[in-house]
Amino acid sequence: MVKKITRCLFLTWLLILSSFAMYGNVVYALSPASDTIYQGIDISAYQGNINFNEVKNAGIDIVYIKASEGDNFEDPYFRRHYEGAINSGINVGFYHFVRARTNEQAIKEAKFFAKVISNTRPNCKLAMDFEVFGNLNTNEINSISKTFLQKVEELTGKEMVIYSNTYDAREIFSEELARIYPLWVAQYDVRNPSDNGKWNNWVGFQYSDMGRISGINGNVDLDRFTKEIFLSSSGEIKPPLNPVPDELPNIVYYTVKRGDTLSKIAAFYGVSVEEIVQQNSIANPNLIFVGEVLKITTSDKPNSEPTSTTTTVYTVRRGDNLWTIARRYGTTIDNIVFLNNIQNPNLIYPGQRLIIRRDIRPNDIHATGGTYYRIGRGDNLTYIANRYHTTVQNILRLNNIQNPNLIYPRANTKN
Repeated sequence: MVKKITRCLFLTWLLILSSFAMYGNVVYALSPASDTIYQGIDISAYQGNINFNEVKNAGIDIVYIKASEGDNFEDPYFRRHYEGAINSGINVGFYHFVRARTNEQAIKEAKFFAKVISNTRPNCKLAMDFEVFGNLNTNEINSISKTFLQKVEELTGKEMVIYSNTYDAREIFSEELARIYPLWVAQYDVRNPSDNGKWNNWVGFQYSDMGRISGINGNVDLDRFTKEIFLSSSGEIKPPLNPVPDELPNIVYYTVKRGDTLSKIAAFYGVSVEEIVQQNSIANPNLIFVGEVLKITTSDKPNSEPTSTTTTVYTVRRGDNLWTIARRYGTTIDNIVFLNNIQNPNLIYPGQRLIIRRDIRPNDIHATGGTYYRIGRGDNLTYIANRYHTTVQNILRLNNIQNPNLIYPRANTKN
């Protein structure tokens, strides 16, 4: 009898341990905000032309469309994607990719986002996609986020949602933001996103960046949404009272190199030293550092050939073609086509904004306008390459990565 009881107890404990090993991760999973789940995708110019009738027939209920990035870049497919999705009867939301480094820039980006999406009727909450932080600390990130979110709501009258990967939701964004704004979370290759300790649930869950949907050529992000993603009011977004001008100046990001002075850089770009000082909040005009990145509002044509890699947003003018633009900025047609996902190199139009960037050479990241990206949980190189208009091969070279399938999040080192 003792042996039988002992054996039964042993088997009972074995079953308990096995159950914990199998289902223990569910305890730490983040739940959806409600039970009804809507299938969705999020898209940008990377997806090019889309047959939205086929997308709807494939079972997609909601599509989030990239509208804008920074304070001067409108996704070239935004209007086309919006009209196609609306005409097919798919629920629509918009997102903006934040580049701001100050609250003032956040306000400017909010105004630009509101202008881009004016005269539209989304029925899903507007989304803030803020995931490239540079040297910002967590307090600065949350202050910029709050400023942007509040300003967009003020300008549009629409509710906002925060898009974030699980790592940033846990380590970066504040509990204050979590109390006010719902979460659209990205985490791949899991059944449910992990608990982040701040949000109690999710209204959006991006679970793959390798989806295949009828009507779309190539991969697309796949999402699940709950009813809480919908706006309480889906009326038209009115144009801002003080809209951003249609003709925006070119913005150049110049990386300081050895021997540079502000007067030399100012003369090169046809601006004043005072303008550069004010735009970059430089305390001492006589003290700039090699590797420092300066934002410069400049005319379309610099005074001579650039001597350091720069990134420019160029507004196409009547009579332009890619060959003349590439020659002016010392790059290639192929680079411009790739960076801007241009389907037909012979078809560009006045008012179109193009990202122009000179080639980045291996081991030359400090001398370019390159970006440092902190890997989050669920990231892979394909996702990162698509986000930053580059290739997996280029990331491998620049970072001396031996195994492209092995990248990992690092602990947060921000103050």
